[in-house]
Amino acid sequence: MSTLTPDYSSHDLPHVHDVTEGLALGLPLADLAAVVRGEVALPGSNAYTQAATPWNVAVVSTPAAVVIASDAADVVAAVDFANTHDLNIEVRSTGHGALELLDRSRPTLLVHTGRLLEIVINPVTRRIRVGAGVRWQQVLDAAAGHGFGALAGSSPNVGVVGYLTGGGLSPVGRSFGFANDLVTAFDVVTGDGELRRATATENSALFWALRGGKGALGVVTAVEFELLDVPRIYGGCLYFDGADAERVVEAWRAWTASLPEQASTSLALLRLPAMPAVPPPLAGRCTVAVRFAWVGDPAEGARVAEAISGVAPVIFGGLDVLPFNALGMIHSDPVDPMPTHERGVLLRELPEQAVQTLLAVAGPQAECPQVIVELRLLGGAFARPPREPSAVCHRDAAYSLLTIGIAAPPIIEATAGHAAAVIAAVAPWSHGGSTPNFGASSDPAIVARQYDPATLARLATLTASYDPHARMVASHAVRAAAGLVQS
Repeated sequence: MSTLTPDYSSHDLPHVHDVTEGLALGLPLADLAAVVRGEVALPGSNAYTQAATPWNVAVVSTPAAVVIASDAADVVAAVDFANTHDLNIEVRSTGHGALELLDRSRPTLLVHTGRLLEIVINPVTRRIRVGAGVRWQQVLDAAAGHGFGALAGSSPNVGVVGYLTGGGLSPVGRSFGFANDLVTAFDVVTGDGELRRATATENSALFWALRGGKGALGVVTAVEFELLDVPRIYGGCLYFDGADAERVVEAWRAWTASLPEQASTSLALLRLPAMPAVPPPLAGRCTVAVRFAWVGDPAEGARVAEAISGVAPVIFGGLDVLPFNALGMIHSDPVDPMPTHERGVLLRELPEQAVQTLLAVAGPQAECPQVIVELRLLGGAFARPPREPSAVCHRDAAYSLLTIGIAAPPIIEATAGHAAAVIAAVAPWSHGGSTPNFGASSDPAIVARQYDPATLARLATLTASYDPHARMVASHAVRAAAGLVQS
């Protein structure tokens, strides 16, 4: 066994930033601070600002206080406090999937899990246990030390727990399925304040709901899952000039119709701003990115990729053998916090007419405020039933479509309006569903499309069982969505 456990001994003593500020709400925050090993941070403190500000800074978060947990006992104390004093509970680690509050009728307590940084690998069973504050790059690097890979997403900067509870679409996912299909256990503090372990045989209904239900039932403090016996892959990203968009997108559409499961790919129409982090060949112009990952013989992967790599001149990037922990290089997603607006939809097919329609609204000749409009090939292992049933739905979708734009004045209205127009334009080929991790929202109508009716109804019932007073902010939209569907 190899164990990586951070030393937070400097935080052993309870600490609260100016307790008197919290008294304005009538909350005895000093009592809470006395029973946690971490921190209780209030508005006006640096700790509060850092913890309450999500990665997506377009989401405004103003909790009454933040509990920066050092262990699962701190989370239990925070949930008990919220139940005693009638508070909502918001949960955050990185804040990539932060949601606007649906219910503002009562104050909110934010539980921040960023210090739960346990990483334990068992190389014999090829399993890993990680705390809720761990990010995927940390997992990838730790797994690489044993010659393993991990089913991380396109951005290894995101938190492990938020990604896994939402499904998990990896750049190599067509070979292995949804990332949370590999989850074997959760430690979670449910909304009633109980610390529970959820596996396929222990609290099995909770285990089902946590894999796909995001944070609707409680605060996950740790998760255990299987690693991959894959030390390296073949892949990367090819960037083409926007002038070649029609040729490239149509070729990609035809190419993806018959790709084997060893291949995973996505295509993105990009309008990256001119800034230091953006390579000059891609800055301030429309380009097309074709991402590719191959699990297996690199020579065979190179042969399969020839069908797309020679379609037009490549202006940047390339394909090569990559160590698995360099998975993030394929998409090269941004790391720095920013205000983003995302909308996603699943497609049942992608005929030539759909490509032409998409290019008309998001291609190089269109007035498109989106930074990224992405198509991702699904199918393969994504379409197979998991070993253990879960709340992940819509496994029969063929592609996902995602728009990402800047959610800041003066363009936020144009970004949101155009995103809606893109989704409407592809409606003839739409599957009708979406995924929790792509286009995160607290809008009940959007949440309702993330699940089939039976799954949504069961999720709502389980939130009522494990969170009877509806403390968890993430459960509010689930319950509202279930009511919307039933009506």
